[in-house]
Amino acid sequence: MAGDRPEGGEVPLLYSEGNVAARVALEREVRGWSTTELAERVTRAGVKMNQTAVWRIENGTPRRRINLDEALAFSRVFELPLEELMSPPLEGLDIASRRLVQEAVEAFYEARDARDRLHHAVVAIADRIKAHPDSSRAIHEQCLRLMGDERDARTLTSDIEDGGHY
Repeated sequence: MAGDRPEGGEVPLLYSEGNVAARVALEREVRGWSTTELAERVTRAGVKMNQTAVWRIENGTPRRRINLDEALAFSRVFELPLEELMSPPLEGLDIASRRLVQEAVEAFYEARDARDRLHHAVVAIADRIKAHPDSSRAIHEQCLRLMGDERDARTLTSDIEDGGHY
């Protein structure tokens, strides 16, 4: 078994743990976070960590080991499934491209969340109008006042009349 160990007697890191270390560095860089900021985010996620620990995970020789709680915290702060965090970084995708993809993914989720909020608000207004039909005209006028654009206000009030945004 001595032949399984590199010179110096160190046990090699598991393949997935090495991937996590590489992905931690990459995901941190893509988001433009410092090692200090990442350590603070991991700590806020419930696993105490300092900047030195992040640096040693990314650059240490030997690399600092990552325990399961830390891996889960990294997964949480990067909003990645643990399996994705453990997978090797994709080849052929530079940092600028990764940042653009990250921005698109974040915008997608923000837009989806905004559509959901809009739908719930429209349903609540439609329910309110059903319960208080005399308020319909004033609600439509308020939409126009707040939006300022008649076409947008008409679109919103049409959604309200239809009882939902989807």
